[in-house]
Amino acid sequence: MQAKVYEFFLKNSRDILICENDKQADICQNVTKFLGFETFVLPDFRAEYGEDLRSYYDELVGISKELAGFHASKSRKKILISPYRTIKHKLPTKKHLATKSLNFGDKIDLNELKDEILRFGYEIVDIVEMQGEASFRGDIIDIFPVNSQSAFRILLEFDEIESIKEFDTSTQLSSSDELESINITPFIAALSKKEHDDTLRKVEGFESSSLLADMTTLGFWVIDDFIDYLSEYSSISTFAFDESLEVLDEPKIYRDLEVTFTPELLSFHSEKNIKILARNESIFRSYGLENKENLELITSELIVNLISSKELIISLNKTLPKKRKKRPNIIIDELKEGDYVVHEEYGIGKFLGLEKVKVLGSQREFVTLLYLGGDKLLLPVENLSVIDRYIASGGVASLDKLGKGSFAKIKEKVRVKLFAIANEIINLAAKRSLIKGKEIYYNGEDYAKFVSSAGFEFTDDQVKAINDIRDDLKSGKVMERLLSGDVGFGKTEVAMNAIFWAVKCGYQVLFFVPTTLLSSQHFTTLNERFRGYDIPVYRYDRFTTTQAKNALKTELLKKTPLVCVGTHALLNLSAENVGLVIIDEEHKFGVKQKEKLKEISANSHILSMSATPIPRSLNMALSSIKSYSTLTTPPKEREDVRTSVKEWDPKIVKEAITRELRRGGQVFYVHNHIASMSSAKKEILEILPNLKILTLHSKIDEKTTEEELVKFMSGEYDLLLCTSIVESGIHMPNVNTILIDSSQRFGIADLHQLRGRVGRGSRQGYCYFFVEDKNALSKDAIKRLVALESNSFLGSGSVLAYHDLEIRGGGNLVGEAQSGHIEAIGYSLYLRMLEEAINSLLSKGKEEAVKIVDMKLNVTAFINSDYIREDRLRLDLYRRLSKADEASEIYQISSEMEDRFGKLDRYTKQFLDLMIIRVLAIKAGFKLISNFEMNISLVKDGGEKVLLKSRSKDDDDILATILEFLRSKK
Repeated sequence: MQAKVYEFFLKNSRDILICENDKQADICQNVTKFLGFETFVLPDFRAEYGEDLRSYYDELVGISKELAGFHASKSRKKILISPYRTIKHKLPTKKHLATKSLNFGDKIDLNELKDEILRFGYEIVDIVEMQGEASFRGDIIDIFPVNSQSAFRILLEFDEIESIKEFDTSTQLSSSDELESINITPFIAALSKKEHDDTLRKVEGFESSSLLADMTTLGFWVIDDFIDYLSEYSSISTFAFDESLEVLDEPKIYRDLEVTFTPELLSFHSEKNIKILARNESIFRSYGLENKENLELITSELIVNLISSKELIISLNKTLPKKRKKRPNIIIDELKEGDYVVHEEYGIGKFLGLEKVKVLGSQREFVTLLYLGGDKLLLPVENLSVIDRYIASGGVASLDKLGKGSFAKIKEKVRVKLFAIANEIINLAAKRSLIKGKEIYYNGEDYAKFVSSAGFEFTDDQVKAINDIRDDLKSGKVMERLLSGDVGFGKTEVAMNAIFWAVKCGYQVLFFVPTTLLSSQHFTTLNERFRGYDIPVYRYDRFTTTQAKNALKTELLKKTPLVCVGTHALLNLSAENVGLVIIDEEHKFGVKQKEKLKEISANSHILSMSATPIPRSLNMALSSIKSYSTLTTPPKEREDVRTSVKEWDPKIVKEAITRELRRGGQVFYVHNHIASMSSAKKEILEILPNLKILTLHSKIDEKTTEEELVKFMSGEYDLLLCTSIVESGIHMPNVNTILIDSSQRFGIADLHQLRGRVGRGSRQGYCYFFVEDKNALSKDAIKRLVALESNSFLGSGSVLAYHDLEIRGGGNLVGEAQSGHIEAIGYSLYLRMLEEAINSLLSKGKEEAVKIVDMKLNVTAFINSDYIREDRLRLDLYRRLSKADEASEIYQISSEMEDRFGKLDRYTKQFLDLMIIRVLAIKAGFKLISNFEMNISLVKDGGEKVLLKSRSKDDDDILATILEFLRSKK
């Protein structure tokens, strides 16, 4: 492929080079850049005419950016590389993609600019998180141009641009460096007012199954004057797909070089001119090539490997992983009206939103919580840290009764139980720390070969986990490590490194899994990876024959080094040479099984694996008694899942299923209502009569479920029709399309989890969220589903999903038996109390519950809604400020607010002063601060009182007097 592109473009040129897909486009780009062409590469845009384009957002951004660059370039030697599926569409012209520049000192009309940015195809939002979005907040404009890798914050002084800075979308903070100007490329097309209005009318009248009819979703299809690039520009293709197109000839002089670089290769071709490409000189020097004749080093990131009779071009570079979008982490605990929350004193209530209330003649803002019987609690925003979102695995929460004291009793019961759990965790750790561990260390030549035969490069997380486990195993102490990471992130590969060392050092390894299905899956994986390394692999579960079981028992008694994967049936075996025990999804084993596991692994190293993350806070509390490794980086080849939200339509169902079957894959169809499952099956069979469908749900017994899933995985069925039981489970790399019925009934976190079941390998995954009737959906539901569609990485929603998962992970850690207590007080409070119990027993002193200072101050103080309009943003800031333990944290948040929203107004400033007073008062031991006009009173826990007098009755004087006193105490 590289050879024919190189040979043609060495002496010729064309405007457009057409290839098959993204992968080929990348290969062509390396060659044309090497030959000195200014190269622009279009993404592989696979949409069919009329399709909803929200899930093709990244491709549309790429089309706008690359075409704008191509047209703006003055180079005589430029080329546009495009996959054939993209170039067959009519695309925007130079006129559509003319950029707009904003410069320091420019005078602008804000309304006019906002209107122009809208007509550029940008979406106006509260928080700018991705390309093609803009936000207007008083004298601050945030914009993320489609032609840029960074977002920009523009500060106005009246109608003049006073500063332009880059800002980080994940923290929303701007850099200190000021820029002279920025260029903004239109998203799809820049339209005049008339063109924009005409296009919108066409969009609204367009026949489509999409949920929304707007410019982002359908505009691309209806703009009149896009052009056919193939008829306007000279082009050539790498393969024949259209008779009218010129195709590259097969190379005559050069051919592709497909060998791994070694210094011996150079000796073999010593008579040729050799060009070596390397990202930097260090890579080049590491091979000791500096003083070789006929050898030219080219410092370049390109990957070109070619050979001819006179020349050798070879690259030392490796393909870099695709840059992944950062998850924005602004609003982790976004509370919506109607959400259940847990107040640590009053229990479960319903969040009703923010409310301004006049107290003693001054205005303050409160959070309103609804309790049983319609009782309401007004919580001052400065004390927001005492509430948490209520999350538990059960159904709907039941509200507590205000002021009845029943919640305090429940809390006390849970506290007693938690001390017992914490005690058990600590005692177990203490006992294990006294045991001398088996020293396992192996670094033979075959280990290096084993690592390289993985077939992929380990992620940084995997390398760190492998190194940490190796250090544990050779330390002489028994290892107890938990490895957590999503399914498909490479936990088994990490574990196999440990197995390799243990078996090579003469020990046996027992690998426990909760189901026969996982047993079968891991057995296959271990067999493939250990083939040729003299590591015997056994399996022990109910599908193992008697003969195989007896053979294993014999080897175990002989102390033969081996690895055996199996279910809890393994617990009945006798083995005295066990060096390492691996436990997959430990929380899925029963209490008796766990006790037996403790016995069997009393003096062996233990590696537990879990697909649910462990909460960060609990991780810290447990760090002195348990070690953790976390895999958070997805494999390099993992693609984002292409997501579409549609009204249920048999044509779309048929197209989605047949496309997957055509490429030899299988399909999940989630229908979360057992009673109507048979009619759903009938419906699917009416669309595709020959489809082999397996139906599974929670009422089918475990044995049947496992046996049927084994058949499904071996390809006996095409489609798995099930409830949301697939939300977490085994790795099925052959399933890359998921269809979800009535998706409006699921929470955003559940939908994100379900979508994560596909696209786990290098294949493109597809996810369809079906809704019954789009007209019956609330605006909020549509917004939520559309956010899922245009963000495969899900913005703040994915953080929320991850947060939910983290909390579930905490539940797994302390065992399913605790679910009753967790239901009663919610996971977050439960985990906080567990942390306190562990810290207390480890003599770290009982963590104080968040202290509340009762502030009865007659001052007007709140984050002004004129300053920050969106309730959700104000609520997030209130929450962060209420959790601050140091005055420095409040100054930091205050600085961030000025950066994001402009100069602080009086009331907001006064609220920040109030929060500093709260922090300093807690440190000085005050529990009540009040004032009457100029007279101020501060009361300590023991009743000790301090009286102060301010200069005047003005709010700022009262606050300044208290601050001055508290700072002097510090």
